[in-house]
Amino acid sequence: MASTPAPTTKENEAGGYRWYVLALLTLVSLFSVADRLVFSILLEDIKAEFSFSDFELGLLGGLAFTATYVIAGFPAARLADRSIRKNIVSAAITFWSLMTALCGAAVGFWTLFLARTGVGVGEGCSGPASQSLVADFFRREELAKAMGFLTIGATMGTVTGLMAGGLLAEAFGWRMAFVLMGLPGVLIGAVLHFTVREPPRGRYAPEGATVEQQALGETIRTLLGNRVFLGLAIGWAVQIMIGYALAFWMAAVMLRNFDVSTGDVAVYLGLAFFIGGIPGPILGGYLTSALCKRDERWRALLPGVVSLGCVAPLALSLTSSDFWIFLGWFALAYGIYVMSQAGILSGIQASVEPSQRGFAVAIALFFNNLVGQALGLAVIGWVSDMLAPTYDNASLGIAVFAVCLVSGVVAMAVFAWTAAQMRRSGYLERMARA
Repeated sequence: MASTPAPTTKENEAGGYRWYVLALLTLVSLFSVADRLVFSILLEDIKAEFSFSDFELGLLGGLAFTATYVIAGFPAARLADRSIRKNIVSAAITFWSLMTALCGAAVGFWTLFLARTGVGVGEGCSGPASQSLVADFFRREELAKAMGFLTIGATMGTVTGLMAGGLLAEAFGWRMAFVLMGLPGVLIGAVLHFTVREPPRGRYAPEGATVEQQALGETIRTLLGNRVFLGLAIGWAVQIMIGYALAFWMAAVMLRNFDVSTGDVAVYLGLAFFIGGIPGPILGGYLTSALCKRDERWRALLPGVVSLGCVAPLALSLTSSDFWIFLGWFALAYGIYVMSQAGILSGIQASVEPSQRGFAVAIALFFNNLVGQALGLAVIGWVSDMLAPTYDNASLGIAVFAVCLVSGVVAMAVFAWTAAQMRRSGYLERMARA
């Protein structure tokens, strides 16, 4: 497919257009996460109406979304590696926004499950194309910074999903909250379609990089044989269990352990996500860029260090009986955690060929959602149900911490192994030629 001519290289490097595109893609990321996680602030209202168990809520938050997210992601990523990526992102956000609105019409478990699968289909199509676009607008030395800013979209999406979802639910009920959260994405899809121009594919790739799409079998074999990519993808899948645990379950933890309303949780927890989640990705991006000038292996090592490092303040948060101390330690834990994303995302884009970037992200998101979201959320719900007879309302917080601790330890080990593969596989030499 032919693409619309992009601005010149000089215009992209010196002008503000590439930052406009990044800002728009960050907004797409914002609503991707907001529409995904608005469910978390509505958990208790939905549970009260339908009498769901925590395990069923975990399935609705994880498996219902993830099953179609990962399935849709592969053909969409394959298409993104050969066609107009901005059109894919535009269509994706329009579709998942409409499906988010339909969640408000659910009459039971299975209708809500099906609506959530529709959200997963749309969101599964946007990530690979968005990250591939960013890699063609920013040079390698700037890529971690750009990915750090892109990660702000996920943070702000968490804040928006919690704050807007909670306040809308208090004012209009949980059903209308879904409807009102879904509508802005339709407008964003139109703006993206009509104002973003497709850049040349592989613009900043190392000399000799493959730009034309290869056969599917060859692409899969190459990626599965790429130990640096696999290490980053698997490490991301393990450590993202922390992110999903915090984003999905913390509102319910607060409602069960403190005398606060849904609206109060929406505002204060959203503020905590904002305080930790805005500086975290930016600092992570700049720190990754600075460290990688000395040693490229920091794209793997820094995510491992911060994934494990966030567990200590999280423990202090979950064991506090004071509401404000709980929020303060939580904001710090989340800020440390999100410093990991810039290194992971930029490392994945740098470790694969331009013709494989979209499909590589799809594989990474497959592991990410299967392990981090579907498995992680369900396990937390299951552990919470098992501990409830003994620990009552404290059971959910214990389950969250246990899963996050295991995730942090395993992630550190996986990322350390990945850093070792960067030296053994020739990745460092390849980056030196970029």
